[in-house]
Amino acid sequence: MADKPASTLLATNHKARRDYDIVESYEAGIELRGTEIKSIRQHRVSIDDSYGRIDDGQLFLYNMHISPYEQGGRYNVDPIRVRRLLMHRKEIDRIAGLLAQKRVTLVPLRLYQAHGLVKVELAVGKGRRVFEKRDRIRERETDREIQRAVRTKQKKHLE
Repeated sequence: MADKPASTLLATNHKARRDYDIVESYEAGIELRGTEIKSIRQHRVSIDDSYGRIDDGQLFLYNMHISPYEQGGRYNVDPIRVRRLLMHRKEIDRIAGLLAQKRVTLVPLRLYQAHGLVKVELAVGKGRRVFEKRDRIRERETDREIQRAVRTKQKKHLE
C-alpha cells in the first residue's frame, strides 16, 4: 500500500501575507461539529476573511466559512459560526501578550489535514499600511525588471 502524505492542504488565506507582516506562527486544532469535517475534506472552506481572537482565556476563529455538506440534512450547522481553537495554555498566553500591541492581529494562514485531524496555521501579524503595500509592489516590479535585463543580457552573451 502507498503511504499517504503527512499533511494535505485544504485552504489558504491569500490576503494574509499581503496585508500583514508575519511575526510568529502557531498550529492549532479546530473544534468541529456535525458534518463540517466532510465539507472541509471536499475543500469547501474559506479562511480569507477570518481572524482569531481570545475571549475568556480561550482562542476562537471568526468568519471562517464552511459550506454546508450536501447530504448533511439536519446535521449541518451555521456556515460562519464561531469555532473554538485548541492550543496549550502557554501558547494562548503568549499570543495574548503579542495581541496587546497596536496594529497586531491573529490571522489564519492555511488550513490542512495532518494525521486525520484538521489543523489551522495561525500567525500573529502586524498590519501593513497602504504605503507599505505600494512600496512592496514597487520592489517586486524592480526585481522583475532586473531579472529580465539579466536574462536578455545572458541570451545576447550566448549568441
